[in-house]
Order: sequence, then C-alpha cells, then structure tokens
Amino acid sequence: MNEVWMRIGTRGSPLALAQAHQTRDLLAAAHGVAAEAISIVVIKTTGDAIQDRPLSEAGGKGLFTRELDAALIAGDIDIAVHSAKDVPTFLPDEIALAGYLPREDARDAFIGAGGRRFADLPAGAVIGSASLRRQAMVRRARPDLSVELLRGNVQTRLRKVESGGVAGTLLALAGLKRLGLESVVTEILDADAFMPPVGQAAIAIAARGRDTVSRDRLAPILDAPTGVALAAERAFLAVLDGSCRTPIAGHATLDGGRVRFRGRLLRTDGSDAWDAAGEGPAADAAQIGAAAARDLLSRAPADALAHLT
Repeated sequence: MNEVWMRIGTRGSPLALAQAHQTRDLLAAAHGVAAEAISIVVIKTTGDAIQDRPLSEAGGKGLFTRELDAALIAGDIDIAVHSAKDVPTFLPDEIALAGYLPREDARDAFIGAGGRRFADLPAGAVIGSASLRRQAMVRRARPDLSVELLRGNVQTRLRKVESGGVAGTLLALAGLKRLGLESVVTEILDADAFMPPVGQAAIAIAARGRDTVSRDRLAPILDAPTGVALAAERAFLAVLDGSCRTPIAGHATLDGGRVRFRGRLLRTDGSDAWDAAGEGPAADAAQIGAAAARDLLSRAPADALAHLT
C-alpha cells in the first residue's frame, strides 16, 4: 500500500470536493508528489445535514467547520479545506488558518428562470436564497419581489430555478466557475449593490497550530494578497461579531501594496443599510477592517444592531 503524504479533510458537496481536489493538485505539483499520495477525507458536517431551516436558527457560523475542526484536533486529517466565508471568526485554540489559495472573482451571480435578468423580473416574483445578506440586498434593490428560503448545494438550487420553483437565485460566481457551471449565469451582479460577504471566493486552509510539517508543505501554494484582503475582512467581522444571523457584507482588495476595504450592515428587511470604508498599507490590513467596523457601529442606530448581541 502506498504511503499517504497528506490527508485533506473536506465536506462532501460537489463544490467542497472541487476545492479539495484543487488544493491536492496544487500541493502535488508544488512538491512533485503523486496526487494519489494525497488522500481526500470526506466528513459530513452539521450544516450539510440541516436542510429544512435557516442556519441562523441552527447555530449560525461553525456548522460547516465543527466536525472538520474535531478531525484536525484528533489527528484524523492533516489539513481542512473550507470556503473562507464559512470559517468562524474565532477558531479553536489548537487550530490556525494556514492561509488561502488565490482568490477567484468575489461577485455574486444571478441565475434567472428562462434567462431573465434581475431587473426584468415581474413584481411578486420569488427569489430563493439561504443567505440573510442576499435576502436583505434583494429586498433593498427590489422590495416588490418575494424572498424565500432555498437551502441545498449549488446543483439543488439550480434545479429549483430550472423547474420553476423560484424565479431566480443568487450564487457565488466563484463557486459556479469551480464547478464548470458558469454558463448558467444570467448576469454578474454589481459588487456595490450586491456587496460580497467576508471571505467569498477564497479557499481557506486550516491546520493544527503546532503542525509545522503540514504548514511548511502548504506554504508554496498560499497566496499572500488574498491573505491581506482576508485579514481586513475577518477583522471587520470580528468587531461586529458577525454570524449567519447578521446581514453583513465586506470586501477588500490589494493594489500596489495598499488595501482598500468596504463593508456594509443591513436590516434584514433591506429597508436600511450603513456603509463603511478604509484604506491603507497592506501591513495594516487588520487594523483597517477593524476601524471600519467601529466606524459603522458608531453610526448605525441601536435598533439595527440589536441582532448583533
């Protein structure tokens, strides 16, 4: 039996598996090892098992990472591959984010039944989404539309649109690209009107904090600019104590050694939104994100922030 060089833990959804295989292929190429020597260990998470209600009612963030964290701590896997937007702001003490793969396009995509664009939907049309952020932004942009919960993996949500169960849905463009499904996109949504969530389009890799072997092996495939952007975004979320119960958006970019950050807090009904922004040297990314969050907290009314406590 061939020796296993590394064990990658992942959820079992098609997108999660695509991200795990991408990580495996990059590691194999960087170190000149056979891809078959890197095993992919599928672990079912609580978030995958819950399909009948919003994740906000089941515990919020951490539902897609908890079982993977436990497998890491137990030594059953060497690294865990996550969609960065699913990673809680605070991790168990034994675990650290080693870094991120190069980020894909962070924008949301709209998939409309019959190829309809978002602006062309008739009043009363139903949009399906599991994201409080997307639901709030849809309500803000088109208060004449109806929004309902739509859970499940990417393929399940696309089938709901195709069958006419909903008039459309919003999904991460990056995920559709990784699955080879970009052709289903009706339109790519404007990143200002539909600001992405913290971490969207980035693949995060977690490891045990003291596992220097795995972290050294990961080093050649990790992307520093993505790490800078995510430092700003996750610091923003940490100050807001954001969870799946909170309609929050945040996105940072790096250009010429400077990080630019934008963040947004919304009411769940989309009736109000508050924006914050910051810019500065890449080395100050986390401070920039945190300062933007504190600025937002100072301006948003108390009743809009009640759900953050």
